[in-house]
Amino acid sequence: MPYVREILTRDHPTLRKIARRVDPKEIREPLFQQLIDDMFATMYAAPGVGLAAPQVNVSKRLFVMDVHDDEHEPAVVINPKLELLGEEVELREGCLSVPELVGDIVRANRAAVTGLDRDGKRIRIEGEGLLAQCLQHEVDHLDGKLYVDRAKNVRRPVSDEEKEAAEA
Repeated sequence: MPYVREILTRDHPTLRKIARRVDPKEIREPLFQQLIDDMFATMYAAPGVGLAAPQVNVSKRLFVMDVHDDEHEPAVVINPKLELLGEEVELREGCLSVPELVGDIVRANRAAVTGLDRDGKRIRIEGEGLLAQCLQHEVDHLDGKLYVDRAKNVRRPVSDEEKEAAEA
């Protein structure tokens, strides 16, 4: 039974560490599968579109995501390798670990990750827009970086669009 875990906030040291690579043999273990289920439950309860393991105090290279579109299923990515494929654009961004703030950040408008899924099979996820932004944001978490490290104009959200970004 999945349960909702506590999401760490910005001053917690786990958020600033480079997460450890996951041994592929570990993926099939019941505790690892439980972690994945818990991460989805936590992300949906927040609510958010992505959640990296360090955000729930597990320093492993793993994230879950669901950008809620018709083209992409919810996904688990283990040991991701990020590729930036598009031109840089300025985007509005928020984070579950930096609640109630948004900022403007430059990211590639198209990106891809390769890694392993929850069954240990190789996967590649590629896309643009919110999907590309989410991939970059979650890999940053695995590298011990928060969006506020690079964002400008970090502020409390004012418009509905900004409030939505802060919640996602």
